[in-house]
Amino acid sequence: MKGKKCMKTILAGVVLSLLLVLGGEVAAKDLPGKGITVQPARATWTTGFFLEALYSRALSELGYDVRNPKDLSNPIFYQAVCQGDVDFWANGWFPLHDAQLPSNFDKKAEKVGYVAQAGALQGYLASKDMVEKYDITSLDDFKRPEVKKAFDDNGDGKADLVACPPGWGCEKAITKHMKAYGLNAHINLIKAGYSASMADAVARADAGQPVFFYTWTPNWTVFRLKPGKDVMWLNVPRDLDGENTDAMDVNGAVTNPVKMGFVPNDINVVANKKFLKKNPAAEKLFQVMFVPIQAIFAQNNKMFEGENKQRDIEKHVDEFIAKNQKKWNTWLKAAKAAQ
Repeated sequence: MKGKKCMKTILAGVVLSLLLVLGGEVAAKDLPGKGITVQPARATWTTGFFLEALYSRALSELGYDVRNPKDLSNPIFYQAVCQGDVDFWANGWFPLHDAQLPSNFDKKAEKVGYVAQAGALQGYLASKDMVEKYDITSLDDFKRPEVKKAFDDNGDGKADLVACPPGWGCEKAITKHMKAYGLNAHINLIKAGYSASMADAVARADAGQPVFFYTWTPNWTVFRLKPGKDVMWLNVPRDLDGENTDAMDVNGAVTNPVKMGFVPNDINVVANKKFLKKNPAAEKLFQVMFVPIQAIFAQNNKMFEGENKQRDIEKHVDEFIAKNQKKWNTWLKAAKAAQ
């Protein structure tokens, strides 16, 4: 009797083990990305790292083998995605990046889904107390001697503006503005590393000194220096020829509506067309997934405050998923259904 009972126990154990193994194999087969390698890219501005990490994590949970991202400048990425050297990134800004797309873009790659739709603003901000003291309403006011002096940090007789590093889309736009509005003789553009330059600006603001900078949203800058409280969005003097940047109602602007000089941008996933065709689950994920603007603000501020290592970013992804578990599950379910 004892032998029979022992044998039954052994058999039960074997059956359970087989069920667990087979169950695991079935579950693995249900993952649409099983056995497929994905090469993501990410932008060179650090505030975009979180978006890449979120989308790469979602692909990993679909079974894809996601490689470490390649950090690429905009023009290089768009060439690489068309060539199939990278599969996607979640850092496409449009219409800002339109001028950087290669001629074969529409044949080889496409914008798919919205990370943030019409939520990406760009413009110029200055310290609220200085704006009120000198009645500053537009960039034209920086031609006034007293305004230039107030924002002249290096003593060269010009107002210092934290701008964008060479090669960035915003750097070209700002350079165009300075020339068109006749501001080169009045404004000094700081084109060093943006994060370091803005960290310096924040330190000056904390010390009660005036600051003048370009920024975009979503970005930690407007989480740290709040429009309407610490700084104010400024007008550009006028639309440039061939452009129409409609005035918008924006919180924390010197006037409402305010003409910021940039149209609102969509942030899109951009992916290689062959990759999308072969991976309908990934395409569906890109179509349905999005990231709330406030979540990006908050994460970017954590990076500014020192949580800027890759392990920190992965922790931020964990926190986002935990806070948005229902949405996350819905996105993955939709992607799996598309395979």
